Amino acid sequence: MVTGRKYPVGIQTFSEIIRNGYVYVDKTDLVWQMTHYAKYIFLSRPRRFGKSLLTSTLESYFRGEKELFKGLKIMALEQDWEQYPVLRFDMSLAKGQDTAEDLRAAILLILKPYMKLYGKDDDEKTPGSVLSGLIERAFEQTKKQVAVIIDEYDAPLLEVIHESGQMGAMRKVMQEFYQPLKACEAKIKFCFITGITKFSQLSIFSTINNLTNVTMDTMFATICGMTERELTTTLWEDIERLAAIHELTAEEMHDKLKKKYDGYHFARASEGVYNPYSLLKAFQQRELRNWWFESGTPSFLILQLQRFNTDIMQMERLEVPSEAFDQPTENMQDALPLLYQSGYLTIKDYDRFSEAYTLSIPNQEVRIGYVNGLMPVYTGLKSADVQMGFAAKFWKALRMQDVEQAMQELKAYMAGIPYVEGFKKKLAEAATAEGFYEYTLYLIFSMLNVYVRTQVKCSTGRTDMVVWMPDVTYVFEFKTNQTAREALEQIDTKGYAFPYHTEGRKVVKIGVRFNADNRIPEEWVIA
Repeated sequence: MVTGRKYPVGIQTFSEIIRNGYVYVDKTDLVWQMTHYAKYIFLSRPRRFGKSLLTSTLESYFRGEKELFKGLKIMALEQDWEQYPVLRFDMSLAKGQDTAEDLRAAILLILKPYMKLYGKDDDEKTPGSVLSGLIERAFEQTKKQVAVIIDEYDAPLLEVIHESGQMGAMRKVMQEFYQPLKACEAKIKFCFITGITKFSQLSIFSTINNLTNVTMDTMFATICGMTERELTTTLWEDIERLAAIHELTAEEMHDKLKKKYDGYHFARASEGVYNPYSLLKAFQQRELRNWWFESGTPSFLILQLQRFNTDIMQMERLEVPSEAFDQPTENMQDALPLLYQSGYLTIKDYDRFSEAYTLSIPNQEVRIGYVNGLMPVYTGLKSADVQMGFAAKFWKALRMQDVEQAMQELKAYMAGIPYVEGFKKKLAEAATAEGFYEYTLYLIFSMLNVYVRTQVKCSTGRTDMVVWMPDVTYVFEFKTNQTAREALEQIDTKGYAFPYHTEGRKVVKIGVRFNADNRIPEEWVIA
């Protein structure tokens, strides 16, 4: 089906997008401002958020390719259009190496095209010495300072973050490679480094003490991602086309896109942005799917969630101090920095008095995607099998407010969970405080794209679980050493359901007793 609009899905080269007439959302004013903001810039953003396109745009700008920017915002800002030599490196080409020697060889291979362009001295054996020589010769041959642009700088190290022996050796290779960026400061016009994670300046960037981190700078909060204004102007005709295919109004389709892909905030009090990859992929494929996760949940993230015994139920609302964002990735004591940097959590609120941030899952796509990735790890079941079997029946029963049928489905499902070995100790500990049941139900509801929160605070205590559906709010209380009736009485005595009577939905209270030995619900009372 030809739509008349070409979407740059998987295309990260600015010149190709412009020359071949792909849809382009103009960020060039922010690009210009960033190049005049500081000499050494570091920016962290999640994967598939347009970082590579940003580095390509910077390359075209410093090469003085003025014709590519005709009609774009930068034309009102840039007057000179000088040409500079550009060294642009994609470090993702060096990931997956097993040893420091392999990593060194992979980086030298990345440098090879520039060796052909500017030459190489015989005594340049290491990546750092080659980079230093390239900067020197590019400067001497062109009589211009050099723009150095590094994309996915952290890709070679992500999978070995906490493998101390391997990480240490590989980190030394990366340190040596980046060292010339400071030593050659006089010959560098601009240096831009981007990736997913933040490694401390005492490790990889030990010599670059003037690196300006704009990751949480309000000025550049929307340089990657699509804003609401951009969606409703540049991309509105795409919304109309997609709406017509699905027999919806443009406004209805806009609301669906917003719930699915919007919600990212990369600075306090900043404008929110949509996931650009998922948005363009939805327009191209004419379907609202979880496109960000089509290649699966990153394995390094799953490993870190396991390593830190991360309580994924807290991801719905997590209050953290500002210092939490400055924790170096390789020294982190929990998975929070990685969850934020990877896009699984985003800023939802900021209290300027306590300087505390509220983090949460950005949108429906992320909630469903990360649960699909975690379900096999936490239960041993494939999420697709659960969705097609139990989940569909469970959701339908709750949607029809047939709680009795839903609980019967839940009982049958939990009786068949083959708990994986790695979590037996954790689950045994959690079961003593009903936490195991909250964990399992949280995964189930999240997979169903139902908004659920556990341990919800109220003036008289904490509600075990609250589930919001279109027409009804379910308030759960779980017990292992008391009856289901006593659980229901606690909901009433503590007034757990009271806050939800003003939301305009029916409120259903459910007290559940679980068998602590086989971990299945053995009785429940509904009111």
